[in-house]
Amino acid sequence: MNPPKPQPRPDKVSLWRYLRLFRQDLLSAQPQRLYRAWMAEFRTPFFRSYMVNQPDLIETVLKKRPDDFPKSGRISEGLRPLLGDSVFLTNGAVWKRQRRIIDPAFEGGRLKDTFPAMLSAAESCVERLRPHVGTQIECEGITSHVAADVIFRTLFSVPIEHEVAAQVFEKFRAYQREQPLLNLAAFVPVPRWLPRFHSRKTRRNAQEIRKLIAKLTSKRADAIADGTAPDDLATKIMTTPDPMTGQCFETHEMIDQVAIFFLAGHETSASALAWTLYLMALYPDWQNKVAAEAQALDDPTFATMSKLKISRDVFREALRLYPPVPMMVREAGCAEKFRNRDVPKGSQIVISPWHLHRQERLWDNPDGFDPSRWATEIGKTCQREAYIPFSTGPRVCTGAGFAMVEGPLILSMLLRHFKFETISGKTPVPVAHLTVRSKDGIWLRLVER
Repeated sequence: MNPPKPQPRPDKVSLWRYLRLFRQDLLSAQPQRLYRAWMAEFRTPFFRSYMVNQPDLIETVLKKRPDDFPKSGRISEGLRPLLGDSVFLTNGAVWKRQRRIIDPAFEGGRLKDTFPAMLSAAESCVERLRPHVGTQIECEGITSHVAADVIFRTLFSVPIEHEVAAQVFEKFRAYQREQPLLNLAAFVPVPRWLPRFHSRKTRRNAQEIRKLIAKLTSKRADAIADGTAPDDLATKIMTTPDPMTGQCFETHEMIDQVAIFFLAGHETSASALAWTLYLMALYPDWQNKVAAEAQALDDPTFATMSKLKISRDVFREALRLYPPVPMMVREAGCAEKFRNRDVPKGSQIVISPWHLHRQERLWDNPDGFDPSRWATEIGKTCQREAYIPFSTGPRVCTGAGFAMVEGPLILSMLLRHFKFETISGKTPVPVAHLTVRSKDGIWLRLVER
């Protein structure tokens, strides 16, 4: 079985029609030929964009020569008011220094340390849902709440109900609703010299979020200084020196990093979990398999995660069909030649998990929902070569391993207690905001299991 098909995909589409469709329905906006093409070119009056959808070209850009293809400033500027100079936006030596400090906090052993906080957030989510059994619920709001709870518990050892955490969550929801469709920046014909404008409300929300984060980081810096800080991710990051310089993040630098941890760890996880719940409602047989397997959580320890194999495969398949970040944009630092086509210096290089994960020449049944594919030879090959929900190479998401524990855990915990059912007339339509979200939310019926 396949998820509901989008409107018929056009064979060819003008740039302006593409931009209109992109806002309405991410799936339907994409010309059918892009799901077969190894490469495509978009021309505008000011610059050119090249979508690459061939594994070896993607490997060149993201793995082999990442310094030659830095992150595009066209994308970065849209997030600058909130993220400042966070690791998500920087390039070159600044980015490398930031990763040297941040990466140790997410090494394998830390996952076991953060597991109790994830478990507590999942259990709290179950309790919040109990009063809504028998009703229709909007799942993106629910998954946003639990994902934010996970971030605050693992980063600062406080639950979402904490006064400052709750304020950050609410302000961020307002910020997210005000954001433009950032992935359009790869195609919008705006010259580089034109200044970027942000609405007054967007700037104000970003400033207020950063002030709240500053309170948390300053308080943690004081606790570190007097030896009372908990051993969580914030403490680990703030006390880890750069092995090359011996310097730690300053408090003001930490504000930028906390902002991206919240954005990346909350927004992307919320998107992935919401679409996974929708797919579970659409495929009740798979939902029942996850629920049966979830009885292993009678032993709620980190070791139990190795038993949640079906949940992991289901979550992985949801990330394939609905990658939270549908497109990544890099810039050609020098003139290139891809597939015998000249790529001028300064061109935008668009790498699209959305298309790569549905590439018709690579995947078996690319539009179908089939968690069992990961055990097949084609599935294993594609997982290595054509599956990048967390990007790949040096800029792979630091929290990828974190997400692959958090997602299956929360999914298993929810399905252990509840059933999710589709609602007639409320089929979600994917659109691209900060992440892949549903145009009018993901509405499901919640049933006691």
